[in-house]
Amino acid sequence: MTTTDDVRLRPVLDDDLEFFLAYEHDSEAVRRSRFTPRPREAFLRHWRERVLGDPSGLVRTVLVDGEVAGNIVAWWEGERRFTGYWLGRAYWRRGVGSRALALFLREETVRPLYADPFAANTASVRLLEKSGFVPADDDPEHPVDEGYVLLVLRGDSGTGAAAYDPVTPLP
Repeated sequence: MTTTDDVRLRPVLDDDLEFFLAYEHDSEAVRRSRFTPRPREAFLRHWRERVLGDPSGLVRTVLVDGEVAGNIVAWWEGERRFTGYWLGRAYWRRGVGSRALALFLREETVRPLYADPFAANTASVRLLEKSGFVPADDDPEHPVDEGYVLLVLRGDSGTGAAAYDPVTPLP
């Protein structure tokens, strides 16, 4: 990350969805996430109705120097709270994801908080681990799709390394 990067979060605006759509259709992002991008209308409907229409969700746009860099969200799946994020390729490998997640975790205080990245997306898995997420115990009632890993950020002590917070300088 360059010293000029100013990472901030704000509520999602409808205009942000076009950026999110473009980022979701990036071929390298698709390969790394093993996620099939939606056609435009299905994407917009999903975001407007399911993501932004879910009053229990926390949904933020990630801004870098005022530009839309991606999104970060939290939602409920049954009794589990999940988080996920998606950044445009121009913002990868600059520390933007770590900074955005640290800011988001200040707002999203539900613990335990789960994430299920594609296991081969080692950069995403590492970002979550640096933020304090650890492998979750296998749960036959909540199986993880093949090729994905289930991580958890717990609120209790003794769960692994302290969360890395790139926003707050170390003493």
